[in-house]
Amino acid sequence: MADRIFLSPPDVTAAEEEAIIRAFRGGWIAPLGPEVDAFEQELAEFCGREHAVALSSGTAALHLALIQLGAGAGDVVVTSTMTFAATANAIVYTGAEPVFIDCDETGSMDPDLLARALEELTDQGRSVRAIVPVDLLGKVVDHARIGSIAEQYGVPVLSDAAESVGALRDSRPAPAYGVAAAVSFNGNKIMTTSGGGALLTDDPDMASRTRYLATQARQPVIHYEHTDIGYNYRLSNLLAALGRAQLKRLPQMIERRHAIRRTYVELARGIEGVTVFGLPDTSKDDSTRDNAWLTSILIDETAAGFSSSDLQAHLTGMDIEARPLWKPMHLQPVFEDRTAYVNGTSEELFRTGLSLPSGSAHDDQTIDRVCTAISTFASSVR
Repeated sequence: MADRIFLSPPDVTAAEEEAIIRAFRGGWIAPLGPEVDAFEQELAEFCGREHAVALSSGTAALHLALIQLGAGAGDVVVTSTMTFAATANAIVYTGAEPVFIDCDETGSMDPDLLARALEELTDQGRSVRAIVPVDLLGKVVDHARIGSIAEQYGVPVLSDAAESVGALRDSRPAPAYGVAAAVSFNGNKIMTTSGGGALLTDDPDMASRTRYLATQARQPVIHYEHTDIGYNYRLSNLLAALGRAQLKRLPQMIERRHAIRRTYVELARGIEGVTVFGLPDTSKDDSTRDNAWLTSILIDETAAGFSSSDLQAHLTGMDIEARPLWKPMHLQPVFEDRTAYVNGTSEELFRTGLSLPSGSAHDDQTIDRVCTAISTFASSVR
């Protein structure tokens, strides 16, 4: 596996090693401890929130937030179809029904379809507990329009910012939107705690309740007393130390991913039928900025002479990982009977899109190897 190029491997240095050793030597090996407390404070400040609760995953953050928004059996939660299954799974955990909304050309939830869905669901007398838009591949959704529509119907917005830590929209950090936001620190994310995530909110009661539910809902007495169903969802002290080191390095890791994206933009200019998805990724004044978590290309098979699956198979043969964009949730067998408002955009992105190695740990030589493999293949089929 030494020569294999992965999509987004962890970017760790001596700083992360030192942080874990510091936590280990501090004696706080069991869950929670001073590193968790410090990580929560630093993360909240970085993300423009009053409170952060460090958890075992971004999925856990979504789950606990939805519980507190009242989602349960008989309710509906509206979410993006262009996402990873964890978003929809968290809704199902509560007993609520996910309703899927297609994306626009940016890959983000289509506000017009959202408005139509809320109008129809309201007319049907359905109880819509939350809207969960997803920041696809590090680009923040149009929260101004989505928030306006949500306010019209009195539905709270829970932001799935699992992929967008470090991104901005209208000068606000991605996790600063909504009544709360869920972020992920999985091993392939832009920053990692190996596994992990967090819930970010300005509501002190929500933060406190999240901590309570995430620690098995233990009552504050000497013996084990429980009046609610709880969950084992807290982040460990050791992993929080890793997160603190990663958070300090996050700006430079984002810059590296943008540099890699610029290389792919130059590559695509020389290959007919190939474009980089999601551009522009910044505004002129940098008030809106993608974090460039993954760079994906779109392939027009007619113009290019090859499909995204053709290129993916070639790269796999060259020991280079490349993956299609998310398969929409409304196409997943487990969710095929759920309500979906679709326009065909997510299906087209899934068919034509391919994510390329984008990790900040990749050096120029590695990215050059990817570019050479792509350009050589493109030339061979012309």
